[in-house]
Amino acid sequence: MRRLDNITDEQIAAAQLRLVIDDKLGRDTPEVLRRIAAMSPTEIDDVPAPVFTGPHSSLLDALGVPLSSELLTRALTHRSYTEETGEHLSNDRLEFLGDAMLGAVVTDHLYRTNPDVSERGLAKLRAGVVNMNALAEVARGLGTDGLGPHLLMGEHEEASGGRDKSSVLADALEALVGAVYVEHGIDATSAVVHRLFDPRMAEVSAGGGLVDWKTRLYELTDTMDLSPPEYLVDSGDREYTATVMVAGRSYGPEIGRTKREAEQNAAKTAYRELSP
Repeated sequence: MRRLDNITDEQIAAAQLRLVIDDKLGRDTPEVLRRIAAMSPTEIDDVPAPVFTGPHSSLLDALGVPLSSELLTRALTHRSYTEETGEHLSNDRLEFLGDAMLGAVVTDHLYRTNPDVSERGLAKLRAGVVNMNALAEVARGLGTDGLGPHLLMGEHEEASGGRDKSSVLADALEALVGAVYVEHGIDATSAVVHRLFDPRMAEVSAGGGLVDWKTRLYELTDTMDLSPPEYLVDSGDREYTATVMVAGRSYGPEIGRTKREAEQNAAKTAYRELSP
């Protein structure tokens, strides 16, 4: 996003989001930027933000965008609710779309803001932003009580703690991103992703969020004269579960969307418990 005299990138993003979503300028991005360029910082700040009402108002306020009732319901519907009740379509397809949109926006930002980082380094940066735990952390911070209370899910899934499962929350957040894209297009989607993930992207670009917990655990066990960690991984429906064994004791289980992520999460748990 280009910088205009006396106007910060944050003000441009806020104004662009408000103007695009308010449909004052449709989806004509050059026209959006032209109008913003002619506005003073005070005028940009005075562009009214959307006002939301209803049971999901705090969630929509956190996103900063309106969504139709149909799309919002679909984005919030876990497959277990569809399977148990036969009502509503699940959020699986929106999650698939949102995953791609989120990855594209994050990748574009990291590429542009880290010109000296290699392809491998950029991949690691992206993994530090777009991973199940990071997405779940963002989801738990949405609205008044997080994303969990807004979800529709089956009784069994809810009884098993589904409303706070990292995998469920991450999927639902991606589904919301997908819903924003379907209803408002790429410009608003990019603005929403930046609104939610800019702090995380800044953190990983500065070197945070990229800890290799498996390496740390290996080094710790070596220092403590313990046998090397052994990982046991089970694959399930769309996620992996990992347990790590150290000196006859198991740590976990922890889950992840990939085998590596599940192992990293298990190693993190073990490292923190074993560290002096």
